[in-house]
Amino acid sequence: MDWHQLKYFQTLASISNFTKTADELALSQSALSRSISRLEEELGVPLFERKSRGVVLNRYGEIFLKHVNQAMSEIADAKQEINNMVDPFHGTIALAFIQPLGSSFIPDLIGGFQKETPEIRFQLTQDTTKIILSKIESAEIDVGFCSPQESIENLSTFPIMNHELFLIVHKDHRLAGTEQVDLCEVADDPFVLYRPESALHDVIEGLCHDAGFHPKMSFEGFEERTVAGLVGAKFGVALIPFMPGLDMQKISLIRVREPHCLIVIQMVWRTNGYMSPATTYFKSYVENTMRLTE
Repeated sequence: MDWHQLKYFQTLASISNFTKTADELALSQSALSRSISRLEEELGVPLFERKSRGVVLNRYGEIFLKHVNQAMSEIADAKQEINNMVDPFHGTIALAFIQPLGSSFIPDLIGGFQKETPEIRFQLTQDTTKIILSKIESAEIDVGFCSPQESIENLSTFPIMNHELFLIVHKDHRLAGTEQVDLCEVADDPFVLYRPESALHDVIEGLCHDAGFHPKMSFEGFEERTVAGLVGAKFGVALIPFMPGLDMQKISLIRVREPHCLIVIQMVWRTNGYMSPATTYFKSYVENTMRLTE
């Protein structure tokens, strides 16, 4: 069997019709039929059940397709790896980041990197820490900027920055205009929290527990601007990282004295898979840039 036979089989399994598959592959239907027949002869089993309107995989075909998909994926990875070796300063880096980094940090970081390597492109995704870590593990993205709270097998991290969390209250709140407070001073206030899939949800609950209370949830938001908007609508108080451009008309921002409210932003990547030269170069660029700014 050869690569073309496997590609023809894979396409026919997806389309389930000889005529449409032949058109897709720019082959004659007879040529496609002969290729599939030779493949079945070599394997010694039929791979498809013929139906009146097309074909469907039988149990042998389903098993074979699973391995063909794996083999084709490995071949594609090998071709990409070789291309990267030939030209390491071209390619695309799949990068994901949490929402607070989107206004300035990520654009500034990528902008500085592309001044050195203008031919490298980025495929950007904004998501929660939990989803970013999952996509790094499954190799859907190359590198992420997020806030993991514990070590994860086969993932490495590099600290990027500490994000201070501030207490925000409505302009009419009793603490509005105060420069610093202890978190325990809002123990009886309702809290606008982050949804459980956000890393900040667990961080904030932990900080409240450190201050001696369990936060009484009034609402859960997905990201910072939503949380701030709900505080501005008098749903409660909240802890959020400061963001440039945050609407301050209805809220007051207060530094928390005790406990010290910080969340560590990390660069995260896989250690058990292939990393392209472009991604490796970018990772080194980030590490060197962060060390210079310390």
